[in-house]
Amino acid sequence: MKQVDGEGLLARLGNGVKDVRGRMTPNAPMDRVTWFRAGGLAELMFQPHDVDDLSMFLKALPDDVPLTVIGVGSNLLVRDGGIKGVVLRLSAKGFGDVELVGENRIRAGAICPDKNIAAMALDNEIGGFAFYYGIPGSIGGAIRMNAGANGMETRERLVEVEAVDRKGNLLKISNADMGYSYRHSSPPEGVIFTHGIFEGFKDDKAKIRTEMDTVRHHRETVQPVKEKTGGSTFKNPPGHSAWKLIDEAGCRGLQIGGAQMSPLHCNFMINIGHASAYDLESLGETVRRRVHENSGILLDWEIKRLGDFMPGAEVKPFAPGQNH
Repeated sequence: MKQVDGEGLLARLGNGVKDVRGRMTPNAPMDRVTWFRAGGLAELMFQPHDVDDLSMFLKALPDDVPLTVIGVGSNLLVRDGGIKGVVLRLSAKGFGDVELVGENRIRAGAICPDKNIAAMALDNEIGGFAFYYGIPGSIGGAIRMNAGANGMETRERLVEVEAVDRKGNLLKISNADMGYSYRHSSPPEGVIFTHGIFEGFKDDKAKIRTEMDTVRHHRETVQPVKEKTGGSTFKNPPGHSAWKLIDEAGCRGLQIGGAQMSPLHCNFMINIGHASAYDLESLGETVRRRVHENSGILLDWEIKRLGDFMPGAEVKPFAPGQNH
């Protein structure tokens, strides 16, 4: 595996980070972090203790050092060559909280599991959050990706985002400034989400529980929840379901190396053994090509792919009209 120089980067930061309280791990293995259980090394992983600790670290981080922010690793594929610079992974202790902050309002840390907001809403008879019960991952990722399910999206519940910019300044970003669209946001460049404030509506507890049970039943029966997967692999094209297009192209169960499109839900890519990131990304691009050949529709990745390829093992993205 290609090596990164985490010790060298840590030495370069030197006294600038001597008062930081969070954990710094040079040459951190990303296959222990991502739900795919694949990928190379992060040159330096930093897990801040809290918001003030994060701000202090960012103020000391040189502008030329790349910074990559990840959540719990649920919607993420890290390439085998690893990630240069600093990988920021928020800690559950400092950023996993969830609390009531007003009538029908909930404040949640970026690393708070989506299902914890749904549970908090249920306990307090707040409607509008049952959809989160079926979304794997954390609130920071949901805010960034405008995560949604069962006809509801994050942008419909979000009021405001608390964030820190690359210089360590604390910010508040309104829903209107998030630039939301389907599975996409465009907040100010380089900001790191730390908390979100959400608003629902008063609702009947039994009704909310029924909605959550429906979401859970659907997820457990049609999704490979016990597999090493990153959730939905591709976005739904306008007017289409990605899984149907994949199925019609004959890609249900398709396998490359240790990577497979789930036989249960064919828009879920799974690691069935010791798949490399190369296997997984190659499979995804093969599916994109076959779907386009079959339907003329080009699928867009929903899984985020980060980092470098190993030399000689690059995956070329499919593009119509090119030879593959």
